[in-house]
Amino acid sequence: MSHAHYSIVFRHDLRLMDVAWHRHFAAEDVGPYAQACKAEFTRQGFRPGYLLRMDMSQSAVQPQDAIAMFRTHFDGFPRARRIAVVTASAIARLQVKREMTQSYLQIFDRADTAFAWLTQDAPILA
Repeated sequence: MSHAHYSIVFRHDLRLMDVAWHRHFAAEDVGPYAQACKAEFTRQGFRPGYLLRMDMSQSAVQPQDAIAMFRTHFDGFPRARRIAVVTASAIARLQVKREMTQSYLQIFDRADTAFAWLTQDAPILA
């Protein structure tokens, strides 16, 4: 699934939800994005315990009003087993650390390193 702001790929073999943000979100963009994520998550048959890679390398820091909307719209979203966030921006890293406090989250500079960490002990499903 692709959109001007983001793309989402579901890898069933790894139970991986692979998200890439392509630019900043305005506050009014977050609701439709969250609805699309939830609908596609359900349509794809994903369940809690999946892997999540969020590549934010093209979007950097998000505006504060959008961050507030992310909190609201993603409250209650099914829990991942591991989350890898990709960004080389020091400011974006601080924002992620402040907003995403899950103990099973790691931040990486590169998407390939994030993928390797996520999948290091993940069984490949047929």
